[in-house]
Amino acid sequence: MHLYQNQQLKIYNSLSGKKEIFEPLNEGHIGMYVCGPTVYSNVHLGNCRTFMSFDMIFRYLRHLGYKVRYVRNITDAGHLVDDAEDGEDKIAKKARLEQLEPMEVVQRYTIDFHNILEQFNFLPPSIEPTATGHIIEQIEIIKDILKKGFAYEVNGSVYFDVSKFNDSYEYGKLSGRKLEDMIANTRELAGQDEKKSPQDFALWKKAEPQHIMRWPSPWGDGFPGWHLECTAMSTKYLGETFDIHGGGMDLKFPHHECEIAQAEACYGHSPVRYWMHANMLTMNGKKMAKSTGNNILPGDIFTGENDILSKAFSPSVVRFFMMQAHYTSILDLSNDALLASEKGFGRLMDTLSTLEALETGISSDFDVEAWKQQCYDAMNDDFNTPILIANLFEAVKHVNLIKEGKESITAGDKETLTQSLNAFIFDILGLEQKGGTSEDAGKLSGVVELLIQLRKDARENKDFATSDKIRDQLAELGIQLKDGKEGTTFSI
Repeated sequence: MHLYQNQQLKIYNSLSGKKEIFEPLNEGHIGMYVCGPTVYSNVHLGNCRTFMSFDMIFRYLRHLGYKVRYVRNITDAGHLVDDAEDGEDKIAKKARLEQLEPMEVVQRYTIDFHNILEQFNFLPPSIEPTATGHIIEQIEIIKDILKKGFAYEVNGSVYFDVSKFNDSYEYGKLSGRKLEDMIANTRELAGQDEKKSPQDFALWKKAEPQHIMRWPSPWGDGFPGWHLECTAMSTKYLGETFDIHGGGMDLKFPHHECEIAQAEACYGHSPVRYWMHANMLTMNGKKMAKSTGNNILPGDIFTGENDILSKAFSPSVVRFFMMQAHYTSILDLSNDALLASEKGFGRLMDTLSTLEALETGISSDFDVEAWKQQCYDAMNDDFNTPILIANLFEAVKHVNLIKEGKESITAGDKETLTQSLNAFIFDILGLEQKGGTSEDAGKLSGVVELLIQLRKDARENKDFATSDKIRDQLAELGIQLKDGKEGTTFSI
């Protein structure tokens, strides 16, 4: 029996605006698509948070025993500056400014994207398709939408007819917008605009002579509209209807709204059963933006080479920080928040070491099975990682009480607790316990124990200056000494 058969998962569906019991289209199998990056610059931390949320979701679905086909695309063409309908391609602009071929830009920033995600301990998606690798599929979808009367061609460009679509379907249902209100709040089109309505969006754009990235099509040389690639790639690999579509909250309108319209126009039905949106990351209470300087790259956090934070923080500490907020909540990054997360992460790692050495008894004061189900209940409630983490620290409290001899635990419960903590901390939250091999750890432990003995000798000789110096310099290196009745212990 798989875990999903006795764990009822609920997901907040952005389309319905409520939590729904998750029922996959096919028993035991899940198709999940997440909008990936446009690779024209280094991946920023806000994007990492979105992808991290869906990495955690991917991990939990797999933990429950589902076979998941996870598709996350790479946008390497068609995404214009400022998400506009006209203008310059983001990648082509970067190529022009840096005097590179567009695909050099794509390669450079795709490698950066993968490197950062690997440091954050992401699982790779099942498929990572590119927009340029699916031009033929996008052209075929445009042909189909034209044939069904939901698009029109003008001067080598093809536009989606939103008003015509809205006569048969509902445009705006994901974002809660009404077409009539959108029209009322929009200025008349300028005479030179070739669209019938400001709400219409490009499926294919004619390439002007200076446009580097271009492909032949039935309508002349051009390039696909940004919204089209996700419809083409999601339906190619997951089918005309699939389980989960995710992305950042900022993509809900117009990108995801246009995806729904394209798929419904092409296939006659809604493409996605559960729409999921991750919220934004702010820094020091303000929106992160390069233009204001309120911005930091993941690599700068890992190295400490920045003017914003007091020290370097490991990828696992940053990941732990992000997991402490629900994926639908705004999360604020600050130096204090990362310092607190570093302490919390350290406590979790110390607890795993403490648990390994615990002596067992004939009875348990800690109901491990009930605690374990509370952890699952948190994750089953729309992947509620902050509640899960609160439950993990409840286990930390009991482990410390057992260590102090104030509670006891049976060998069976200790094994269950160890397995469960490892599953939730490493397999589901995706944290990593860095620190070299066990042999290295043993050597470090031996050195610290030697220093503890030297400090003890110094204290017995009333050489308190040397004793304090050993303690203080170890503390500066991140090694805390704790004096107790049983002697001195240390934690890293």
